[in-house]
Amino acid sequence: MKKHSTLGEFIINNQKEFQGSSGELSRLLNAIRLAAKVVNHEVNKAGLVNILGAAGETNIQGEDQQKLDVYANEKFMQTLINREIVCGIASEEEDDFVIIKSNNEANKNKYIVLMDPLDGSSNIDVNVSVGTIFSIYERITPIGKPVTIEDFLQCGNKQVAAGYVVYGTSTMLVYTTGSGVNGFTLNPALGTYYLSHPKMKFPRKGNIYSINEANYIHFPQGVKDYLKYIQKEVEKGNQYTSRYIGSLVSDFHRNMIKGGIYIYPTSLKNPKGKLRLLYECNPMAFLAEQANGMATDGYQRILDIKPTELHQRVPFFCGSPSMVEKSDYFMQQYPEDADY
Repeated sequence: MKKHSTLGEFIINNQKEFQGSSGELSRLLNAIRLAAKVVNHEVNKAGLVNILGAAGETNIQGEDQQKLDVYANEKFMQTLINREIVCGIASEEEDDFVIIKSNNEANKNKYIVLMDPLDGSSNIDVNVSVGTIFSIYERITPIGKPVTIEDFLQCGNKQVAAGYVVYGTSTMLVYTTGSGVNGFTLNPALGTYYLSHPKMKFPRKGNIYSINEANYIHFPQGVKDYLKYIQKEVEKGNQYTSRYIGSLVSDFHRNMIKGGIYIYPTSLKNPKGKLRLLYECNPMAFLAEQANGMATDGYQRILDIKPTELHQRVPFFCGSPSMVEKSDYFMQQYPEDADY
């Protein structure tokens, strides 16, 4: 596909990737594209309207919801439900999964969506990049029956598609359907996404590490040893640089382009990790692997972890293969820390 083709053209021309597709997945991706444009419009005028700050509520994880969290969640939910193209949705901002019905009957669509509607939303108040993360699976319950929790608790290696939207200096939608990763940049004047980053790949080696080093004292010993290793490499004259935005989408996006590793480990404050397996880690791990990267919990492949609950948290090591392999080596010196 030639560079600068539109996202709509790209989706249509690549429908052959979806075995047995009847166009349903293409319509679903187009719905996500539409919702992302609506959220992007609101993000870009956040300082001009009353949408900054906390909403006064907490989500199921006990975290303060920002006004834009609530807005983004509503817009994505409305778009997916109104178009009647999914049979179920799970969101980081919802307590439980949502069963989608058509005319009060069980929905016959075959896909479910899991999403983090606005990743890094606390950055909105200071005009720092945020994003949306989405993950798509085929249902496992029979067509015509209401979806159940088992439809959502599938291993990440069962994903049909995954992607993210980064709302930054430009707005980009990056996604995979299992045949590589492609990035599309929004032309705000036309409201159209154009293919700008075809066949995105993580460099095999990188020199950026993204981790909140302020929590060093709380990190497991394997992470401490990895950071000490980096310091020794710098002393030898090897180039490493620390870059941490605090928005998974933004840190991941930069590291995929420039080469690096993102780490959010367990800690004394977050003994099971902070990031959600279903809404954040699985989709980003799928993207990473499709872009020649790696994603683990320090001990095993993220995509092989069997989920046990909707809002399950796990530690996350993701990025350039050589860096993830090295961090895993240090983690595996302490097998007792795998029992998070």
